Amino acid sequence: MHKSLSALLLSTMLVGTNVAIVPQVLAKTTTSVKSEAPGVAPQYDTTHVYVNPEDFDKFTDSLVATFGGTKSKQGVFQVTPTPSQTMSQLVLTPVGTLSVFGFKTPVPYPFGLERTGYLVKDMDAAVQSAKANGADVIVDAFPDPIGRDAVIQWPGGVNMQLYWHTTKPNYSKLETVPENRIYISKQSADSFIKKFVNFSHGKVVSDNPKAAGVEIGRPNETYRRIRVESDFGKMTVLVTDGHLPYPYGHDMTGYEVKNLSETLDKATKAGVTVLVNAYKSEGREAAMVRFPGGYIAEIHASIK
Repeated sequence: MHKSLSALLLSTMLVGTNVAIVPQVLAKTTTSVKSEAPGVAPQYDTTHVYVNPEDFDKFTDSLVATFGGTKSKQGVFQVTPTPSQTMSQLVLTPVGTLSVFGFKTPVPYPFGLERTGYLVKDMDAAVQSAKANGADVIVDAFPDPIGRDAVIQWPGGVNMQLYWHTTKPNYSKLETVPENRIYISKQSADSFIKKFVNFSHGKVVSDNPKAAGVEIGRPNETYRRIRVESDFGKMTVLVTDGHLPYPYGHDMTGYEVKNLSETLDKATKAGVTVLVNAYKSEGREAAMVRFPGGYIAEIHASIK
């Protein structure tokens, strides 16, 4: 028996836990393809993190120590449509959910390249809408014991997993909604935004062509930053020329916390390395960190 990536982890959670500037592009909710909004809610959408098995527990422990929350029951499963074995566990924090994998076998392509697992209301309808809105289906829908899964790719090479449950899950809302952080080229940015917004029935919240370059490690310059919201949660699209200093571009998710200094203190005590010290930009204070196992994330807090 095999179980898929996010579907497996959300199912194990049931038994393992008790839970959880003026816009350049106008915000629109109309779509070019008539369909129901496919997303459910941000608490069902997970960042996919792949770590070495020997780093697995250190990584998940450091997440809970930094953000709080709980972990589902850990197990070893087949989570892909072709043979493989991986350690897997869901980490539920108040600021976002992570699906963690520690493969004991080689990882079948293209798994490991998907950024997120997005729960959809109807798999067939979601896949059809994604294709109609310009996405490429790179892993056709396949069954698992509690639902179905597929992997899609948007212009700019943005991979996402879609999954669906036979029995609708019911989990608590997050305290803050994390940002899916996508670095993309100038050539692909508009196409990706248009197609994803149409697919998700989302909206462009802001489109700043001159955002502060300090946000991408280039403090004396500006860049274009687009923020999108939908039923899947928040997304920040960073449009660059690809000339990025480390660690920018390696971060997949930005987590919003109440107090950045206190969070960074908890993080460092848990073995997390601060890669970019706290800086302020446009109403928020942010830093970049690396967790045990190599996962890189942005953490930020709102400031007045």
